[in-house]
Amino acid sequence: MTDQERGAGGLAAPVQGRSAAAGSVPEQRGPVGPESLGAGGPSARDGAVPEGRPGRLRVDARRNLESVLRAARQVFGELGYDAPMEEVARRAGVGVGTVYRRFPSKEVLVRRIAAEEVAWLTAQARESLYGRAAAWESLAGFLGRAVASGAGRLLPPEAFRYAAELALVPEQRAVPESEAPAGGEADADPRLLLQLVAALVARAAAAGELRSGVTVSDVVLVLTAAVPVHAAAADPTSGQPGDDPAHRLLQILLYGLQAR
Repeated sequence: MTDQERGAGGLAAPVQGRSAAAGSVPEQRGPVGPESLGAGGPSARDGAVPEGRPGRLRVDARRNLESVLRAARQVFGELGYDAPMEEVARRAGVGVGTVYRRFPSKEVLVRRIAAEEVAWLTAQARESLYGRAAAWESLAGFLGRAVASGAGRLLPPEAFRYAAELALVPEQRAVPESEAPAGGEADADPRLLLQLVAALVARAAAAGELRSGVTVSDVVLVLTAAVPVHAAAADPTSGQPGDDPAHRLLQILLYGLQAR
């Protein structure tokens, strides 16, 4: 699914798009910045084709990498970044040695996943902030896309610290579009993401559409919302757009944020 399709499936209210149940897997997103976010340059072990050999190894290595990244998003989204690499390998359908050949440590894999998710969320927040939607619709639409994609559950731990720091600042100035860096490694910095989110929050508050006392930290908690796997599996309405547990959870949280 492309970013355009996902953006169209994002919600203000009602929620559209994919379920945010913990079992859902965010779409693959391209690498951010240099290859060092993965595990260094090419080698015969991670996809380079030895001289005189057909291109099958490169294709297989690329397929394995995509499977590992997809599984890592699922595992870390469900269990957090403390989840073991063995579980990532199991869900990817490869040996744990294959995972470690591409990502020599879990920290390297975590950095790769977090950077890609933060970059995608930053692009979504920028689009919402500088789009034509009203203040509340911009904030709610961004949160809906983030939760439905699962990207919000993959924020790096430091994002919560940045959110708490921003919450201590009484006024958040909207970042002029000309001053907001775009693309590349800058988008993978969670501080930029949180600044854009803070601007969305400030605009909604200035419009009188945000409940009094709501901070950036509160919004980040909504951003990371997820429905436990057992709750989604037990709900008979799961699979019906707009009626799944993830949709209802997000609507409840948005209702709590909006001024009445």
